[in-house]
Amino acid sequence: MIQWGMLAVFVGVFIVMTIMGLLASRWRPGDLNRLQEWALAGRRFGPVVSWFLIGGDLYTAYTFMAVPALVYAEGAQGFFASPYLTLAFVFALIMIPRFWVIARHRGYVTQADFVRERFGSSALALVVAVTGIMATMPYIAIQIYGIQVCIAQMGINVELALFIAFLILALYTYVSGLRGPALIAIFKDLSIWLVAIVSFVIISLRLGGLSHIFASVPADKLTLSPTQYSTFSTLVLGSAMALFLYPHAFTAMLSANSRRTLKRTLPFLLAYTFLQSLIGLFGFMAIAAGIKPSPLYKTNSALPALFASMLPPWLAGFAFAAISIGALVPAGVMSIAAANLFTRNIYREYFHPNCTEREESAVAKTASLVIKFGALLFILFFPTDFAINLQLFANAWIIQILPAVLLGLYTRWFHHLALICGWAGGMILSTWMVLTQNFSTVYPLTLGGLSFHVYAAFAGLVLNLILCCALTPLFDLLGLPRGQDNTSPADYAIRPVTGFSEERLLQQARQLRQTAPVGAFPLEDERIANR
Repeated sequence: MIQWGMLAVFVGVFIVMTIMGLLASRWRPGDLNRLQEWALAGRRFGPVVSWFLIGGDLYTAYTFMAVPALVYAEGAQGFFASPYLTLAFVFALIMIPRFWVIARHRGYVTQADFVRERFGSSALALVVAVTGIMATMPYIAIQIYGIQVCIAQMGINVELALFIAFLILALYTYVSGLRGPALIAIFKDLSIWLVAIVSFVIISLRLGGLSHIFASVPADKLTLSPTQYSTFSTLVLGSAMALFLYPHAFTAMLSANSRRTLKRTLPFLLAYTFLQSLIGLFGFMAIAAGIKPSPLYKTNSALPALFASMLPPWLAGFAFAAISIGALVPAGVMSIAAANLFTRNIYREYFHPNCTEREESAVAKTASLVIKFGALLFILFFPTDFAINLQLFANAWIIQILPAVLLGLYTRWFHHLALICGWAGGMILSTWMVLTQNFSTVYPLTLGGLSFHVYAAFAGLVLNLILCCALTPLFDLLGLPRGQDNTSPADYAIRPVTGFSEERLLQQARQLRQTAPVGAFPLEDERIANR
């Protein structure tokens, strides 16, 4: 049965969002036939826009649907997302500002660009690029699935509505590039904060307060059992190390106008961790409200069903629109980021090394469309009893590039062949663990008579690091040649310019860009943003 009150608000919000996405091409205008402009918005976003974009990029349908569903089904274990997100920013502060500096100096668009020059290995760069594309597809799939669950809750034709939402996503990312998700992210984040806080207050009051809510939850779901300790801890560590290795995380970070912007922005993103914890509590509220799992969407429908039953129709419609937009924004950035990897590190590297900027941008736009359709395959063939497994499975792949990307920023000790072997070992082990458990990402392990459960991504990374550390000295002993490091210590350094303030340099650069013909300035012209 169609919920017309919800649907009217939902459609109205989506129309506003679509218009914003299409008009974003005129926001801070640049030549969208250049990959630097289409994919990175000219690297000109300041702290406020960066905060909204990165937050909108990293806090997705996983946050708004999958985590409450896991809390609803499994209890306290679902709250692993809160410490994992907190710890993830430690890795971000170690990696992202340093990567931003060398990416700006060397003109990198992807993490594979860095690996190619750091280790002098096109094969290793290809491995990183393919892994990034593969890991992005199930992550986009969870966004699509989140929209699907919200649409179904309003009683309308899921296939038709999902096609329209998918078309909107494809249209505004193709036309506006990263500017589209960035502009919409501001509206989306404000909406999500409003929905989360207002809904939390209304539902808490209707259920008799938090004390009554927690009293309604079975005692075994309120705390972790000893058998869950290893699962919880490896989920936290594995997810934290994986988050900022995703291509879309790099894309959002590289769009910032300076290293200082990132260092100012990253700590304040912890506010979203508070939001994540707040949203996780909706899982307990669904238990207290007597919400039953959907026959089709299982526990993934817990949050939408809770909103539909406890909120006024207009507010529920607005909440579903906010959740859906919260899925479309990161899906847009993800498809752009994966397209960057294909264009820069596969198409240009192996098919057309001399392609022009216009051709590079055109290929990226087309690739972003293809990648979105590839994500649909995961919806069709991957079991979605727990939608969160889509993202956890993606982590099991993306975390395997950690030695090459994160450790590579600080040391070149590893042999590039050892990194490839370690990657292969980690990928095979983690994928095998997931497949043998019917796509569950938690594997029962027995070592030395001790039985415990471990997150497949974490186990794969441990094997990866062991192989990298063991094979590097062996390959060196065998005399296998290393690739040439094309970076220099100066590329990682912040080089101040004496006698000029940052503001004056930025103002002069903007004036020059406005008066110069298109294409007159290479990436190095924006190095002043790093001063």
